[in-house]
Amino acid sequence: MNKKIILFIAVISCLSFFKVNAAANDSYDIEFQIKGLKGGKCLLGNYFGDKQYIQDSCIVDENGKGFFKKNKSLPGGIYLFVLPNKKYFEFLLDKDQQFSFETDTLDFIEYTKFKGSDDNTLFYKYLVFITKEQKAVEPLRAKYQDKNTSPDSAKAILSRITKIDEAVKNYKLDYIKEHENTFLSQVFKATEDPEIPETPKLANGQLDSTFAYRYYKKHFFDRIDFSDDRLLRTPIFHSKLNQYLEKLVMQIPDSLNKEADFLVAKARANKEVFKYVVYYITSTYEVSKIMGMDAVFVHMVDKYYTYDQATWMDSTSLYKIQDRARILKPLLIGQQCMPLNLEDSLGKFHSLYAINARYTVLFFWDPDCSHCQKSLPKMIETYTKMKPKGMEVFAVCTEVEVDKWKKYIREKKLSWINVGDPYLHNNFRHDFDISSTPQIFILDSNKKIIAKKLDVSQIEDFLVNRMKFEDSQKKN
Repeated sequence: MNKKIILFIAVISCLSFFKVNAAANDSYDIEFQIKGLKGGKCLLGNYFGDKQYIQDSCIVDENGKGFFKKNKSLPGGIYLFVLPNKKYFEFLLDKDQQFSFETDTLDFIEYTKFKGSDDNTLFYKYLVFITKEQKAVEPLRAKYQDKNTSPDSAKAILSRITKIDEAVKNYKLDYIKEHENTFLSQVFKATEDPEIPETPKLANGQLDSTFAYRYYKKHFFDRIDFSDDRLLRTPIFHSKLNQYLEKLVMQIPDSLNKEADFLVAKARANKEVFKYVVYYITSTYEVSKIMGMDAVFVHMVDKYYTYDQATWMDSTSLYKIQDRARILKPLLIGQQCMPLNLEDSLGKFHSLYAINARYTVLFFWDPDCSHCQKSLPKMIETYTKMKPKGMEVFAVCTEVEVDKWKKYIREKKLSWINVGDPYLHNNFRHDFDISSTPQIFILDSNKKIIAKKLDVSQIEDFLVNRMKFEDSQKKN
């Protein structure tokens, strides 16, 4: 078991965001004695999603004795006991919140004994078993992967590994049968992967090559109880969501939106699970580094961030996230670009929609911006190469100092369309979400957004590949 932990100190506002239902008891009292621990501060924490939060702390005496006690209960989940040296071990917390245990710093699994908590007694019986099996299988796996192992030996080793894996699997299945209503049974079920049946044949006699993927994806959540919010306080639920969305779903907004709706529908079985799934998907795709994924963010806000659904948010926060989606919606890939009519350095107005080019690079920049200064040489190089192939640049200066802007155009010999808004008559800074520069949008001949937030160095490759694709489509 890993002895390291990164502790995320719980901010009150964050914890209040995820309010949870208390267990049946109205208090917790956990007493302990740890041999080998001579004083210091210990922490009580829990998993939540992909993070860990501190719930309590206590000072341990010189004999390793201490306790966590408060007149409130804690929500069920997998909890962490963190020692002063940051080593930790896990235990379950559910309905039984008044118990004691003793252990030894030499080996937390082997020496931990509980009183008053049958769940943890069974949990540690399993940990002892799984640790033994892991110690047995590790040298076998190393030997199996050794290039010097003969085929016959490898076959025999694989058979032994399979038997150990089957023993672990059967242990969990037997536990679920005998203790079906326990939290640990829910944990065991949630960690199971779907068993894929034999691949069927198609009408032409060939094996269905996509069957395994489709079956695995369809049954991925079969064993996860979305009505049980205790699973939120384990490392399992978040990991499953992440694996499903990143590994099993095509990474395009339409597919992700469909699967997001599927997950949210399942999560409605429990208000805390619903809250977490909605929040997780929304926040993940708001900050995604993959171009175009803000469409998922907009979809989630439009569909789920309403007063009757996002009940965990106050009206101000709800308005802010809705406003953010309103700003991004017209800027999504595939949307028609908003019109721009701005004046050049001589006072002549130029319309974005008047540009007759196969592609238009809408380039927001600032002469004082260090990133813009570094990017401009590459932009000039790209413009020289790609203008003959149908690319034009509509460069919008966000700076209001006209003399500085004119000087920069002259010195750098910027020959593309240079426009600006020195008298702040235009609202483009808000409309195009220009919070930093440079910002790039690539438009097709009809001024539809086909790419955005690219680095200047990526423009040429993107356009070359786009041209090849469009040309091949025309031939077909």
